[in-house]
Amino acid sequence: MLSPYFQNTLIEAGCDEAGRGCYAGPVFAAAVILPKNFFHPLLNDSKQVTEANRYELRSYIENNSIAHAIAMIDNKEIDEINILKASFKAMHVAIEQLNNTPELLLIDGNKFINYKKIPHHCIIKGDAKYASIAAASILAKTYRDDFMNNLHKEYPEYHWNRNKGYGTLQHRQAIENFGLCKYHRKSFNIQPKQIALF
Repeated sequence: MLSPYFQNTLIEAGCDEAGRGCYAGPVFAAAVILPKNFFHPLLNDSKQVTEANRYELRSYIENNSIAHAIAMIDNKEIDEINILKASFKAMHVAIEQLNNTPELLLIDGNKFINYKKIPHHCIIKGDAKYASIAAASILAKTYRDDFMNNLHKEYPEYHWNRNKGYGTLQHRQAIENFGLCKYHRKSFNIQPKQIALF
């Protein structure tokens, strides 16, 4: 059972990212401020929710949250600043875009870079503990999935409509066969094995 909030006095925003471990595409992040009485029986960590239910939840979250925002950092910037910093930056951008200014941030995970002077709590597996983080995980996941489905149309050989850029066997085999494209994260040490022809 998800907790509706961490505390009951400050305006809190839950933050989560999607796509941190992917071989290709951007990392997405979302920030969500929920009303104290927010409830949906399906809400959970996005990895524990079916695809159809994630999209149902997305609509419900967007229609019933106090504020929500989504941000992305593309693969080129990920390669420039590293994936951890890119994940934090995506969260910062999402927080910046909120219509309401939060007074406390709930961050999924064990690390975060301070955003301005807003206090934060890092919560391991927070998307399975607090409703606002779970809601952020749903938004980040569904918007990133939509993005990768669109990239699939441009590069269908990598099957991003199925693997969403993660390093599945099918994706790794496609990299072996076709090499890397402009959406792959070159800093992730995923170069196909090069066969020297002498």
